[in-house]
Amino acid sequence: MKVEDVLLEVARTSILNEFNHSFKINKESLRKEFPFLTEDRACFVTLSLDGNLRGCIGSLVAHRNLLEDVISNAHSSAFSDLRFPRLSYEEFKKINIEISVLTPPAKMVYKDIEDLRAKIKPFEHGVILECQNKRATFLPQVWEQISSFDDFFEQLSKKAGFSKSCLDLHPIICTYTATKIK
Repeated sequence: MKVEDVLLEVARTSILNEFNHSFKINKESLRKEFPFLTEDRACFVTLSLDGNLRGCIGSLVAHRNLLEDVISNAHSSAFSDLRFPRLSYEEFKKINIEISVLTPPAKMVYKDIEDLRAKIKPFEHGVILECQNKRATFLPQVWEQISSFDDFFEQLSKKAGFSKSCLDLHPIICTYTATKIK
């Protein structure tokens, strides 16, 4: 079984267990067979239904092993994303699952917006924006929907709670990359 298949099966079983408790994840067996699951890694689990976002929860910084992060984030994406009602069993049967395994975030040093524009790599960088005790992130795949630098940062600023782009305030910017599994 390939790594990608293992992670997707773990995510699917984590969600399915909410509907039918007889579905279990044999953590011990998985850890023995796939040692990479024991590494501390951060991930996001994104659910989509008919091409539309249906839930997305994740960790920006590794604070537990990858197996536990996938299990927790898959379940939370289905049942705890406050933007959506709890996933129904009928939706579960049609859901698409995508897992993004993140690299550790790195703080970006930049002088001004133009310097930041030159250093950000669209379609490669996920971005964490921190400003005035507010924080938000967009995964690298968000560039597929918002490919303009200005629009990307305006939407990311809004997600953080600002009415427009906060780049003039020289926020803390961290970047990361992600391995996308679907």
